Formats: sequence, C-alpha cells, structure tokens
Amino acid sequence: MHNQYISVSPIDDIAVKTENGPQPKKHRYVRKEGSCNVAFRHVPEECRLFVTDIFTTLVEIRWRVMFLIFALSYILSWLFFGIIYWVIAFANGDTTNMTNEPCMYEVYSFTAAFLFSLETQTTIGYGYRGMSENCTIAIIVVTIQDVISCFIDTFVIGIVVAKMASARKRAQTVGFSNNAVINLRDGCLCLSFRIGDFRRNHLVEGTACAQIVRSTVHTTGKMDVTFEDLVIQQKDIVLVTPTTVFHRIEPGSPLYKMSLVDLRKADFELVVSFTYTDDRSGMLHQTRTSYTPAEIYWGLMFQEMIRVSRKHYRVDYSLFNTTAKVLHSKSPPSHPKDRMGPPLAPPLTLY
Repeated sequence: MHNQYISVSPIDDIAVKTENGPQPKKHRYVRKEGSCNVAFRHVPEECRLFVTDIFTTLVEIRWRVMFLIFALSYILSWLFFGIIYWVIAFANGDTTNMTNEPCMYEVYSFTAAFLFSLETQTTIGYGYRGMSENCTIAIIVVTIQDVISCFIDTFVIGIVVAKMASARKRAQTVGFSNNAVINLRDGCLCLSFRIGDFRRNHLVEGTACAQIVRSTVHTTGKMDVTFEDLVIQQKDIVLVTPTTVFHRIEPGSPLYKMSLVDLRKADFELVVSFTYTDDRSGMLHQTRTSYTPAEIYWGLMFQEMIRVSRKHYRVDYSLFNTTAKVLHSKSPPSHPKDRMGPPLAPPLTLY
C-alpha cells in the first residue's frame, strides 16, 4: 500500500497541455488584501455624484487631501468674512476717520479685518477687537459667520471620526489564510480555507461566503463575468478562535468534476468574504480575499493551532498559514470514469 502513495508538494510541477498554447496571465478580480481590481471610466456625471454624496467622498479620500481641504475651508471662510468686515468698515468710514463711531472696534485695515474674522470664528477673544452696536449689517454678518463656523466644525469632526472608525481599518485585523486546501474531511473531499481575528475583542456574529468567478473574453472583445456560489457548511461563525471554513465537493459543486490536472490549468478565481459585526462599535464590516488555482493546494491540510492548557485555550498564530502534506497518488486520474470515489477525489489518506 505504501508503494502506491508518495508525498506531493503543492508547488510540484504538473505538466498541462493546452490547445491554444500558453495563456496570458489574467489580473485578479479581487486582490489578496480584499480591494477590487476594477477601474471605472466615463461614469456619467461623475463629479456631480461625488459632490452630492460629499460626506462619503471625504471619508474615502486620503488623509493628506482631507486635511488640505479642511484647512482651506477654514482659511477661505476667514478670508471671505474678513473681506466683508473690511468693506463694512470702509463704507462706514472707519478706515479714514478713526474718531467716527466704528462698526467694529480697532478694525482700520484689511489685516485687522482678517484678524477680527479669525478671532470671531475661532472664539479666541483677545479683548482688543470687538463688535459695536452701531451697525446692524455687521451684527448680522457676525451671526451668520458663527452659524457657518458651527457647521464647519461639526462637519470636520464627523468626517474625522467616521474616517478613524472606518470599516476598512477593522477589516485589516480579520484575515484569511494565504492559501486554500483540498483534502478529505470526514470521508468527503472538501475545499477549505481559514479565517482568524487578530484582535482580542471578539465579533458579535459573522457569515462566510464563497464564489467561483470566471471571466471569458470572446473573439469580438466582449467579456463576460460569471459567478457561481459555493455551499459553505456552517457559514454562520462566532469567530472567537481561528476557524476553518469548508465546502463539500459533491454533485452540484462547480469543482466536482475537476482533477488535480484540471485544477492546475483551470481559469477561475475563488472569491471569499466574511461579513461580521464588531462588538465594540456595532458597525458592520466585511473582509475579502481571493485564491487563484495556483493558490489552492491539493492534498494538504492546515496545521492545528489551538492547544488546551489548564486555564484557557492557547492559539498559536504562527501556524495560521502552515499546511501539512497528505499522501496521495502521483498521477491522479484524468477522467471521472477512471477515478475512485467521488469524481474529484484522488486516493487520499484520512486525517
């Protein structure tokens, strides 16, 4: 029996012949870190859409751009109202006749008007410049500036808080294994991958999903992208410790009629996601990644990383991506009729 089995590495070369020769490498639909590899072009009224949803736009832009926009919003508002105060002082004759009853105390030039605008909006209150009751228009302008100042402050604080609490940051602490594996589980061939939460505070609830994504380019240049759902066993997960999510390769599965050779030359992408709620913030998050056929290891299993001590369970995250070899045949059957057991299954040893 031992002569029929040898140890096979996931990186061993499998000779695959294609009818059309070597195929060009395709880009990922979803990158490993979870971002979608999609670029939008010629979106109708794109600028108007971004301005209409300005809050989301500011949350999604980079920090340095956001700080520049906020700094300009304050500076431009100070400058705008400074010009108005200078015009009011000039019309009232405050800039030429200092003995006149002023609209604003100690505002005799544009620089003084700008400083008065800055002190008013930031409520510095040095006690040197101030508003008099001689000009109704000046009092109205000060009131409007105070209201606008409250709106700007509220907007800036809301954007910063929303950006710091962004779901993308929390999603970076929930990760998938670098590779998926195909092996026997309870006598049935299964596709498996791992999910782990690297923070100590746990998730309220989570749901795992998996899809096979295929892109087909026709001779006319048209591209079709198709999606096939994989049935996940126990997809609802309480992610206290790292969990291995698996899909049974049985009749009805898109992978059912694939052999090892078929898998190595297949053209698809396995996109997996985990949607969950954080127990601290109550926000809904989603973490994604993808696996190409070269990243799906046949005949391997994940190493155990949970140990039980006297007081608690111990998780060794150094083994999160570690796999162990499973013995299987060097020359897997190439046709379903030649296989033993389920159409996808080469002879594997149970673990």
